[in-house]
Amino acid sequence: MTGVLGAIADDFTGATDVAVAFRRGGLRTVLFFGVPPEGEVTPPHDAIVIALKSRAIAAAEAVSMSMRALRWLRNRKAGQIYFKYCSTFDSTPRGNIGPVLDALSRALSPARVLTTPSSPEHGRTQYQGHLFVGDTLLAESPMRDHPATPMTDSHLPRLLREQTTTPVALVTHDILRRGETAVREAIDGKSGYVLVDALTEEDLRLLGRIAADSPLVAGAAGLAAGLAAARASTTTTLTDTSPPTGPAAVLSGSCSARTLEQVAVMKRLGRPAHRLDPVATPDPDALAAGALAWYDTLTEPGPLVYSSSSPADLRRTQQELGVSRAAEILEKATGLIAVGLVERGVRRLVAAGGETSGAVVTALGVRGGVIGAEAAPGVPWIHPVEDRQPALLLKSGNFGDPDLLATASGS
Repeated sequence: MTGVLGAIADDFTGATDVAVAFRRGGLRTVLFFGVPPEGEVTPPHDAIVIALKSRAIAAAEAVSMSMRALRWLRNRKAGQIYFKYCSTFDSTPRGNIGPVLDALSRALSPARVLTTPSSPEHGRTQYQGHLFVGDTLLAESPMRDHPATPMTDSHLPRLLREQTTTPVALVTHDILRRGETAVREAIDGKSGYVLVDALTEEDLRLLGRIAADSPLVAGAAGLAAGLAAARASTTTTLTDTSPPTGPAAVLSGSCSARTLEQVAVMKRLGRPAHRLDPVATPDPDALAAGALAWYDTLTEPGPLVYSSSSPADLRRTQQELGVSRAAEILEKATGLIAVGLVERGVRRLVAAGGETSGAVVTALGVRGGVIGAEAAPGVPWIHPVEDRQPALLLKSGNFGDPDLLATASGS
């Protein structure tokens, strides 16, 4: 496949995940938050990723956003489009994976769309059509209690068929074990969406070779890495891989089990920590002002401002305020805090959670950036294209070792 590799991601942290997969494969990668204006000047690149906030919104709006991203990428000579969704297949029977895939397929007319959420490095694998998180079925993992997209079924063909009328086929791992020719034969005989089992990085590299000439491919970062490996140039010169320096702060809104561990580690290490409580202070301006006033009293580096809470505490907050109002208060407050921290000299900003990352990026007005060094697998530092903006680390809720927030914000 010739031309630029273009990716459309359904949330901001997922976009960084797929961008780093491309970069790791040797592709110079630029990431934009939202669809850029037509006149946007881009650094030299082999791949462009457009980050949307379309995972949990109405399906029609998600489709509209994705199609605008597609038009922009095609105007930039993107020869292949990758639709990046979450490795835990976050969605509901209404979408948004199926509806967006349907719209992209109508525009690009692929013979079929090869897809898998498998990402072994993150503990996500697909076997016999079932999605595993580590050694646990998706429906038995903490994703069962996700506040926006609770995943109570692990069988991917069934999940996807609920969201689309397009045929959904499955290629199981026993076929992958027979080799590339057998997989090609199995896929060539199918139409619509073809979910393919994958357990290892080698499985995904094989699938990347098979999908290298397809106009549309979909999945998580694992398959994106397979595509990058299939097209990477040995002449590509990547930018500096050194991590950024300067004063740092952490903003955490994710309520995933892993992020809660990471918050707990920061507290155990004695890092300054300030909790955002939207029930006690339901005004986002006042909530942000209180956090910034607290920050102004600090002498210790690397503080944490967080709204992350246990599933039980989150339910109580949502019952008190309503799901939408609670999210609105916290997202606005988080954005205001991010702006205030940068005004106070923060040069490294770590955001934990997709909605938190979106709030930070939007409030700061960051258009995009060049993908740099990884602080953890799939979690790269982003160097904004704009001057005077901080380096950003946008962490998906479930990603990173328990000490990631502490180490990323350390001196």
